[in-house]
Amino acid sequence: MVDRFRRRDATAPEGEATDAAPAAEAQDTIVDRKAEVWGRVQLARNLRRPRILELLAVMADEFIELHGDRVFGDDEAIVAGLATIGGHRVAVVGQQKGADTEENVRRNFGMPHPEGYRKAMRIMELAERSGLPVVTFVDVPGAHPGPESEERGIAEAIARSVGLMTRLRTPIVTVITGEGGSGGALAIAVGDVVLALENAVYSVISPEGCASILWRTTDEAATAALAMRMSAQDQQALGVVDEVIPEPAEGAHTDPAETGKRLKAAIVRELDRLVEIPTAELVERRYARYRALGPYDEIAAPEPVPPVPPRPGLADRLRGLFEAGTRAIPAPLPVGRRQDPPAREDV
Repeated sequence: MVDRFRRRDATAPEGEATDAAPAAEAQDTIVDRKAEVWGRVQLARNLRRPRILELLAVMADEFIELHGDRVFGDDEAIVAGLATIGGHRVAVVGQQKGADTEENVRRNFGMPHPEGYRKAMRIMELAERSGLPVVTFVDVPGAHPGPESEERGIAEAIARSVGLMTRLRTPIVTVITGEGGSGGALAIAVGDVVLALENAVYSVISPEGCASILWRTTDEAATAALAMRMSAQDQQALGVVDEVIPEPAEGAHTDPAETGKRLKAAIVRELDRLVEIPTAELVERRYARYRALGPYDEIAAPEPVPPVPPRPGLADRLRGLFEAGTRAIPAPLPVGRRQDPPAREDV
């Protein structure tokens, strides 16, 4: 069957062959692009990908971890504390996944509960009072979706964290190191500058979740990942990410130390720039940045075209003719005697 079609193509008219070639090339490009994006999603989820603690071990001269939200408890899915990076004293916040099953269970697979975000807010407010910049590391599939999180106010915690970061009077640098999933990522990702590792991804929903909604099956997750433009390169083109940091050849998980050095250089460079900006201007720029995301144009609707009246049927035309003939018959003259006597002038 394939050979028969190939022979037909070989003898097809020249115009027909040239019409089919671009369509085939476009399809091949889509397939290749989908495979590339899905490969980046898998690298972002790699179990050996360096997390915040591994990166801080390379980048920070010193790090003191702080615990607890002072309301409920300490969520180990969020790591927060004070560090020194390249001569800058900073507050750091980030999600931490586990390296094995036991640690993943203890850290809830990196998905924070409400108390995790409240701990992050406590550290951010401490940084503001102390005049310290904030550096956040995003690597989360999404906030914890369980009933205990709903009972303790996960939506309120995320919303309040986003609101706090928009008005925080200190520089904020955000780094997307792995998965940046949904509100769980955005809760600590409102920054003056957003960096992303080469194989990081950032999206409003997981590709499996998107595919389940649109295609009713998770088998189309790769198609959804391409459609959502969730790779770091796509996000940079959209203006969500400011800079993409190259990873070692086979990915960050193959050389965490080199990845940390590259991230440190980019973070220090941005901190050097941001600390020189006046605080009021910094907050105003941050507000304008997030107000400008997702631009669209309003186009005036065209003038509506009046509908064409339907053509009358045979019965309607006959009825119209009959009514027209009835209106043409003159009214009958009055008959009978006059009831009123004639006037004098009539006589």
